[in-house]
Amino acid sequence: MENYTYNSLTLQLEGLNVSKDSVYPLFLYLFFSYLFIMVTNVGIAFMVFIDKNLHQPMYLLFCNLVLSDIIGNSIMVPRLLIDMLRPPSERLISYYECVVQAFTSHMFGTTSHTVLMIMAFDRYVAICSPLRYAAIMTNKMVIKLTVAAWGVAFVLVGILLGLTIRLNRCRTLITSPYCDNASLFKLSCESVFINNVYGLTFTVVLLTSSIGSIVLTYTKITVVCLTSRNKSLNSKALKTCSTHLVLYLIMMISGMSIIVLHRFPQHSDSRKVVAILFHIIPGSLNPVIYGVQSKEIRKFLSKLFESKKVLPSL
Repeated sequence: MENYTYNSLTLQLEGLNVSKDSVYPLFLYLFFSYLFIMVTNVGIAFMVFIDKNLHQPMYLLFCNLVLSDIIGNSIMVPRLLIDMLRPPSERLISYYECVVQAFTSHMFGTTSHTVLMIMAFDRYVAICSPLRYAAIMTNKMVIKLTVAAWGVAFVLVGILLGLTIRLNRCRTLITSPYCDNASLFKLSCESVFINNVYGLTFTVVLLTSSIGSIVLTYTKITVVCLTSRNKSLNSKALKTCSTHLVLYLIMMISGMSIIVLHRFPQHSDSRKVVAILFHIIPGSLNPVIYGVQSKEIRKFLSKLFESKKVLPSL
């Protein structure tokens, strides 16, 4: 008969199953990836904060994505790096820390959708109604969109984790590199039917809203570009929308891969890698795609480097 430990406040993380020869190369890759994510995202946020030329709706809304990347990776990656250097038996985490990590992880995934949705709305207004853009995308509207993006995510994820917290636990092993909702409710020996129903509903509603809004806005943007003979407008639309769409597709593919692989326990190692890359890849690409390709941010950086060149000569 299997021994159960009920409602233990100490859980064990299975972590990554890697060979001894691969531990340090993987550790260095994740460490430098995390360092790159922090430096670039914090740098972009700092630039937007201090440069008045960047106090535009597009950049202010983008800062929500920056904040999501910083929080999501800060909760997951440092803990993962520490656990990689520990033997499996010492990869312990408190139940409350695990719940916080799961909540933050799902907030990261959900806000990635909601923030990209409000950014798509901003691009739609800018391209389809350029003369009314300033009147529509006011500071008040930016605040409303930001509150909506984070508020919807908070409510959806709060209910998701609330349904899991109510369950009694009879197991202690988290079969993931970090805590998430699915790993938490799998610790229970009770019925998780409600959790599965809400989780499926949550996923369907979020993806349907996300994909629907992206398809609708991009369809209208495409129609405007095809019917317009303004080359400047079409060039601007292509530059801003293609980068937004590429990042959205990357996030969708990695997110869907995690959902699918959760249904196939035999591919647990692949699921772990995909789950980590879901945080690392978007967090690394966001500042590059939106930051480096922005004319205003490039101007700020060029001014900054020029001032540093002048200072030594003085």
